[in-house]
Amino acid sequence: MNTNKILFWSLTVAMAGFLFGFDTVVISGADLSLQKLWPRGEVFHGFVVMASALWGTVIGAIFGGIPTDKLGRKKTLFWIGIFYTVSAIGSAFAGDPWVFAFFRFLGGLGVGASTVAAPAYVSEIAPPKDRGRLVALYQFNIVFGILIAFVSNYLLSGIETDAWRWMVGVEALPALIYTLMVLSVPESPRWLLTKKHDRVEAAKTLRLIDPTMNVEQEMERILAAETQTTKGETIFIKKYQFPLILAFLIAFFNQFSGINAFLYYAPRIFEAAGLEASSALLSSIGIGVTNLIFTLIGLSLIDRLGRKQLMYICSFGYIISLSLVSMAFFMDWKGMAVPIFLFLFIAAHAIGQGTVIWVFIAEIFPNHLRASGQAFGSSTHWVLAAVIPSFIPVLMSSIGAGAVFAIFAFMMVLQLLFVFFMMPETKGVSLEDMELQLRK
Repeated sequence: MNTNKILFWSLTVAMAGFLFGFDTVVISGADLSLQKLWPRGEVFHGFVVMASALWGTVIGAIFGGIPTDKLGRKKTLFWIGIFYTVSAIGSAFAGDPWVFAFFRFLGGLGVGASTVAAPAYVSEIAPPKDRGRLVALYQFNIVFGILIAFVSNYLLSGIETDAWRWMVGVEALPALIYTLMVLSVPESPRWLLTKKHDRVEAAKTLRLIDPTMNVEQEMERILAAETQTTKGETIFIKKYQFPLILAFLIAFFNQFSGINAFLYYAPRIFEAAGLEASSALLSSIGIGVTNLIFTLIGLSLIDRLGRKQLMYICSFGYIISLSLVSMAFFMDWKGMAVPIFLFLFIAAHAIGQGTVIWVFIAEIFPNHLRASGQAFGSSTHWVLAAVIPSFIPVLMSSIGAGAVFAIFAFMMVLQLLFVFFMMPETKGVSLEDMELQLRK
């Protein structure tokens, strides 16, 4: 097994996750400057200027399976890099809010498509015993990209004129590096076999992955699963109902933990708990560090303990931490109680759902439908990521923060039941064997 090459290819593709995290958060540093530059009202600023990338992300996730299947994993990943690069440069030089929104939308398309193509690619080149941690490198890079964006914004904030242009434009450098690096990775052998029917190129890639492999035998094993499929199949037929439900539920519970709602409004939540603005900001930075540390822990454990065990850990962690946060608001506990409980919440998320979601969705669909299955799971995730945070300000002012976190805690009890009764363990199982098991 050529471990070093597989690791390099996985890290290269995972850089799409770094750009995802960076692109998503970097706009926060430009927020107030853009509102002063283009004063068109709160609604326009929120939905057009700030949220344009998010709408692109939703579209990219919904339709990202099409180029991932038609063009291939590698070409799609390359074009994602082009979108990121053009988006960063275009946003930096934008002269009006609509042009800015257009280029941010392009970057969002790259974000959404990367959640389809990157996990699919890595899952198809990784050996079963290492697949979890290699696919989870994508999630680690998302978290790392978020932290670097905060650091970048801080360092560039001292520029006196048009600092925001440098903040959004600097992404072009890592985007260009990623685009050039992704040219060096081979195409997925499973895509070459099942979509392009190119045995010669597939054999070349399989030999690169493992020079000692019996290539013909491996190709026959991959193709054997395809003999039970029918031309024109989709993920929505009865045969694939179970993996479809699994993808929907893991994405559904990921967002109904309240993770994005909390990340978007962390300073507001901390201030509602009685912290001063400066302490709230400091606590927000602590959240980012906690997220990174426990993502690393999850990455190291996913192939040892398995996906299901990490989901048990995170489910109990969610229930305990969210219940404590809810109690803190209901009982008016002031000071550092809420931040400590929310650090526990972030740790639970990072070690479980944050690490598992992209790995699990990439494993449960058959080779010929992996891209469309990944697109379904990703789009479910992103639609909920857009909708749920939108209601948080209204809910916090109407029913209160305590009730909001109580709802999230109850949803995590339902997640625990999902993990116990429905979720299969995919650790160490080949993609083809997993397909047969889920079909039965």
